[in-house]
Amino acid sequence: MAHVPLVPIGRPRREFLDDASFEARRKAIFERERILFEHRKEVQAGWGPKYIARVHEKGKLTARERIQALIDPGAFFYEIGTFVNYGEGFGPEKQRSPGAGVITGMARIQGRYCVIIANDNTVASGAWWPRSPEKIQRAQEIALRLRLPVIYLVDCSGLFLPEQSRSFPGARGAGHIFKMNALLSANGVPQIAGVMGDCIAGGGYQPIISDRVVMTEQAYMVIAGTALIKGAKSQKLTAIDIGGPEVHVHVSGCADMRVPDDAHCIEAIRQEVAKLPSSGADFYRGGRASLEPRQPPSEIAGIIPPDHRESYDAMEIVARLCDQGLFWECMPEIGEEIICGIGRIGGLYAGIIINRQGLVRDPERPGSFRPGGVLYRGGIAKIAIFSRACNDDGIPIIWLQDISGFDIGVEAERHGLLAYGSSLIYTNSTNSVPMFTVLLRKASGAGYYAMAGLPYDPVIQLSTVLTRLAVMEGRTLAIATYRTKLDDNFEIIAQNEDERRAIEEGMRQVEARIEAEMDPFVAARNLDTDEIIALSELRSWLEALVEMAYQSIGYRRIKNPRIWSLHDLRELGEGIR
Repeated sequence: MAHVPLVPIGRPRREFLDDASFEARRKAIFERERILFEHRKEVQAGWGPKYIARVHEKGKLTARERIQALIDPGAFFYEIGTFVNYGEGFGPEKQRSPGAGVITGMARIQGRYCVIIANDNTVASGAWWPRSPEKIQRAQEIALRLRLPVIYLVDCSGLFLPEQSRSFPGARGAGHIFKMNALLSANGVPQIAGVMGDCIAGGGYQPIISDRVVMTEQAYMVIAGTALIKGAKSQKLTAIDIGGPEVHVHVSGCADMRVPDDAHCIEAIRQEVAKLPSSGADFYRGGRASLEPRQPPSEIAGIIPPDHRESYDAMEIVARLCDQGLFWECMPEIGEEIICGIGRIGGLYAGIIINRQGLVRDPERPGSFRPGGVLYRGGIAKIAIFSRACNDDGIPIIWLQDISGFDIGVEAERHGLLAYGSSLIYTNSTNSVPMFTVLLRKASGAGYYAMAGLPYDPVIQLSTVLTRLAVMEGRTLAIATYRTKLDDNFEIIAQNEDERRAIEEGMRQVEARIEAEMDPFVAARNLDTDEIIALSELRSWLEALVEMAYQSIGYRRIKNPRIWSLHDLRELGEGIR
């Protein structure tokens, strides 16, 4: 049948979790999220009040002030890459580069979601640090995948030269930004640049391929700065003389519009965005509005235990993400360790895949159970066929990871898990629909890959404060490292007391190092995840991302629900009656 069989799921929290357990979990998570919010504030401050004052003294706005003026009133800025370079020092003075000196994210402008890339002019005048190019390119990739307009707020003094060897060469060096400019243009993705200050070398190249370039009176774009030109040609010139709006708007044609200041530049950009096609999301909603879940999403932070060894009901998480808690679970009788299904988020259909926790039934041994959070043959096959069907029907997919990895052992190999896993990896690698991945807690081993981890190109990968991204847990790796020193029960076999203490200390050090490396801030610092969010923010993020997936029309097939492949799967699985 063509009707999408959404049914209510989820229960009031007190029916499955007592108040004391809920409050204890929530308190532990809120403490971690308090640290997240403190770190955000630290990054958002740039180099601090002194540098903010310097920007204001020049009659300019800071990058964050520009963003807030640009986006629609009351709109939320979904920032990505906040913690790139967090905690690192660069150059001989070990200088900090909050957010790698660039602010990237998505927000509504004139009712349309746009990608915003803004040089942070409170951090070394918007210079590009190590990882700045990769961060900019990541934002450009998101825009390309979702066909979202890109807004560049350019105020860039070029490369941070003491670390130029880490940002200039290589396949993802600074020059790749300009290739991404070209690819966006080739794919018809609108690009608008507001040039509001220094644009030297690469900073000058960045806006040129944009469809519209707006310059303020204080702005200039040059291949080389005044110091270099004076040294090379013995000329006394100012940056404005060389490449200001008088040159580039009226002579070279490298810019389209000249405005007095930042405020006028931002208004000009908003007017240009207003000329673009409006969002297709309302069309795909089919007259249905966004509805809040029946059970509050804020409860997720008390339902999921902070201890990754404890289980929870994954269906209760889904219930608090879907509109009105309505969900169609597909193929529930197969691969019980995985929940696959369809729900509306913000009035728009999305496929949801989540790891079930706790014990699940073992189909090989009736009456027996096995651990959830692990991929077995049936679950792998179910994910692959569900993912293919969503891709065929044009439905964006949300992956909610809390996975320990693949099943292992003699039985797993005889079941051909390598082949089933390869089929799933092929599916994830060739899907063209937008996929969004959330690492709720564990993201371990090949399970991280199988559930569309970052190496398999989800449009965005989000982490929480509970995320543990690694091949294996610290204790497990410590055992593997010292396996020859342990018996079958993983007890130390050394008789000499000094040797025993050395092994114990070595195992503790390995475990501590791995635990530290699994910190989500480490992944975010290295661009191994796009953003860390609070669990209370998850529904809002998913609602925005799903709408972004439906905003642009004509670049991918989106089938109407009457002709979904998923209906055929249901009939074939249950039998036509």
